[in-house]
Amino acid sequence: MPMDDNEFAYHLADAKHPISGRKNVPHVLISGGGLGGLMLALLLEKAGISYLILERAKEVKSLGAVMSLSAGVLGIFEQLQLLEGLAGVSKPINDFKFFSDELKSIGHLKGEDEKDQTGYERMVFSRPELYDLLLAKIPAEKIHLSKKVVAIIQDDDAVAVRCQDKSVYVADLLVGADGAYSGVRQSLFTRLERDNLLPECDKRSLNKGYFCLVGTTDRLDPARFPQLREAYSDASMMISDSSPHSWSTFSVPNDRVCWNLVIQLTAKESEEEQFRKSEWGPEANESLIRSVAHFKTPYGTLGELINVTPKDTISRVFLEDMLYQTWHHKRTVLIGDACHKLLPSTGQGCVNAIQDSVVLANCLYDMTTTSIEDVTQALDDYREQRFEHVKTQYEASQWNAKIIYGHTFLDRMIRQGTFHLLPKSVHRNISVKDAKYRPQVAFLPQVPERGSVPALPQKPSRKYTEEQQAYAV
Repeated sequence: MPMDDNEFAYHLADAKHPISGRKNVPHVLISGGGLGGLMLALLLEKAGISYLILERAKEVKSLGAVMSLSAGVLGIFEQLQLLEGLAGVSKPINDFKFFSDELKSIGHLKGEDEKDQTGYERMVFSRPELYDLLLAKIPAEKIHLSKKVVAIIQDDDAVAVRCQDKSVYVADLLVGADGAYSGVRQSLFTRLERDNLLPECDKRSLNKGYFCLVGTTDRLDPARFPQLREAYSDASMMISDSSPHSWSTFSVPNDRVCWNLVIQLTAKESEEEQFRKSEWGPEANESLIRSVAHFKTPYGTLGELINVTPKDTISRVFLEDMLYQTWHHKRTVLIGDACHKLLPSTGQGCVNAIQDSVVLANCLYDMTTTSIEDVTQALDDYREQRFEHVKTQYEASQWNAKIIYGHTFLDRMIRQGTFHLLPKSVHRNISVKDAKYRPQVAFLPQVPERGSVPALPQKPSRKYTEEQQAYAV
């Protein structure tokens, strides 16, 4: 029988403070052991803040999708002494080529200015490589598996979560880092709606415009494909002229290729139940694979790439998007896809999740007590620092999706205009604007400014400044 609210509230009222005697340092529950949750955990580890990750999966692993990280977070990896490790599993990328379905060139986007502007080159890698890099830094005892959060309750003194296995955990702060279908967000929004506190715009469903199949191959033959051995990633996007398909390939270390297939859905398809797939998972669709197996890529056909990809690492997902207005309430806060799901067209989803983690950790580090007043102030500060930056990237991802995934008449016109009519100065201005936002961990030594574009000023850590001044004396 499920636990009712009265019994659940008893756990909250009866619980002793998890770190009794240290009321100036919060104890944090992180729901979700994905990239955002792991990065936050690593930052809290560095900050000396107590935490526990509750992960719904039975084992910690990540499936194989291509990812990229830009200068917006690479300084953070340098602060954490992870940049060299990341470089070891990545390839830099400075040219993204676009082809028709017959491999006829239709344009390309150059990114060689990025290093001149910021001092960093964008890196491309297979998602599990970054996941394993972060996971190795988290003590095993701080990750509890098979802990799907299904309900939360909170008051001015603490927050408690109930998991599907009926276990209950109590803390000063709960972070929902559990993805686009966040159980923390759903529970929080249900209670806010019941109390007439949820904005109408946050009652909408996620926008479902595209469907995606992704994977990373085993090692390919460099004698057949010499571009595998090039220092820079060989990145290509193929866009069909006669069907709603786009597909891409990226070379990554160890002679492998990350690939994906994106299908633009009609309004009817996006609502049909059989299309629903909300989680990363190895759910291959043989009929779909057969229908696209003949699609051409620089590495043979798409079917050939799929055949040399481990089946249990192929994922099927909706490419959904949503920007919520509500990011926190009382002692519960959301990060990453739980509060802003971006289309992957600009490669900024993971970047923004990491930036969320850094800014939130900065705000928590500066808390003076765990009172509800100080918690509220810290979470207000977190959202204020992040929301407008996320909104800019959210809008950019929607626009870029039209260029690389879109197949309507208007989408094709936008694509033609972007490749052939838009002045290079406009592309450069967009690049410069994106390059300016490069937050760092405020309670660690800052990495020096590099490149021609200075980073936007960042709110310094009051506590860290005081500690450094005391140390100097």
